[in-house]
Amino acid sequence: GAAQDHAFFIYCTMPATANSIYIENFYISASQYLNKQFFISLLWKYNNTKGFAIPRSFLLKVVFVLRGKQKMIGAGLIIGIIAAVLVLLGNPKNMGFCIACFIRDTAGAVGLHQAAAVQYIRPEIIGLVLGAFVIAAVKKEFLPRGGSSPMTRFVLGFFVMITALVFLGCPFRMILRIADGDLNAVVGIVGFAVGIFAGVQFLGRGYSLKRTYSVPVIDGAWLSVIQVVFFALLCAAPAYILFSESGPGSMRAPVWISLAAGLIVGALAQRTRLCMVGGIRDVLLFKDWTLLAGFAAILAASLVSNAVLNTMFGGYFKVGFMGQPVAHIDGLWNFLSMSAVGLGSVLLGGCPMRQLILAGEGNSDSAVTVAGFFVGAAFAHNFGLASAATAVAEHGAITGGPTLAGKTVTILALIVMFAIAWLNTRETVAADTKQKITA
Repeated sequence: GAAQDHAFFIYCTMPATANSIYIENFYISASQYLNKQFFISLLWKYNNTKGFAIPRSFLLKVVFVLRGKQKMIGAGLIIGIIAAVLVLLGNPKNMGFCIACFIRDTAGAVGLHQAAAVQYIRPEIIGLVLGAFVIAAVKKEFLPRGGSSPMTRFVLGFFVMITALVFLGCPFRMILRIADGDLNAVVGIVGFAVGIFAGVQFLGRGYSLKRTYSVPVIDGAWLSVIQVVFFALLCAAPAYILFSESGPGSMRAPVWISLAAGLIVGALAQRTRLCMVGGIRDVLLFKDWTLLAGFAAILAASLVSNAVLNTMFGGYFKVGFMGQPVAHIDGLWNFLSMSAVGLGSVLLGGCPMRQLILAGEGNSDSAVTVAGFFVGAAFAHNFGLASAATAVAEHGAITGGPTLAGKTVTILALIVMFAIAWLNTRETVAADTKQKITA
């Protein structure tokens, strides 16, 4: 296909000796894809400028991903409409999809936290994982792999989830909130972009959580198996599975429609590699707007759908800061919490939705990240870290917003993320290796 319709990821693996290092997360733009000789000359140029020797034997994998803008925009339009339909059929306002909120609800449903208002096994999450699993298997892209710093990924997932719940939404819901007129989410997206920009600086300096390895098929399939179990529990509804009777957890579209929506979105996200973090990262790294075009399409479709629903029924679109569904008006912490989500997602290699899709494709490291999401959601509600929606009391006092504990953990999350980024950057690792050799 035409070069402008593609993007490429180069992954090199070399023996870790005194005169060689690992090169990972090495990106080039589509226009730079010429031929094999170009890759070789590029690596030798990199060798000569960076001052390390490339051994004779190395593995070069080029993952060639079709990401045509037309397909990306088409997928985004479909997803945006689906999100609006789910709200019409019962999901909370501005929450047709929200990875953070829906994982939080599912965690509550299985007893990981006791916040009665947010307990429900969300079929949308089940569908996202299984949709990606099925389409990856059909297209022969189910590749069980793992071993890339799993515990670090768990910690990053833990903090990404907590800070998303300080903001009250994941990057996906942030877009849906903007499409509903929520200006608090505009503040959030600015912070999100700043966090991604910070993460890109570390990518440019060689940040990496090291390579992945092939793992047994069952290791790559466990999260998908667990989703099947979750769906069986949702349908059976035993006494030990919790269902909210009020609050956001009680607002839900019909089970089978929610599942179908998740399956469709999961399949589309798997085929297009849709990722909000990846979209902004690609723009910053090499001016590629392909991935971001998908989320622009989601925004446009949701905006139009909300306008239509608002004309027909009212209550689906309101521009402003106050009175937005499941949102707070503290701009500073909207900014900082989404900065942490952006930075953490860059370090993980994708946004929360992308982690679910990768887990469905067999990536056990992403499955570990999702486990971090669940534990983070449990901590957020068990220890008062999640924010409360802003509300106006009868006497005029404004309540809600981030808690002191939530603010504290947001700052801690940023410190931990910057520490992880610095410790896993090539320049830091190389300096440490040199010091050990000298010693």
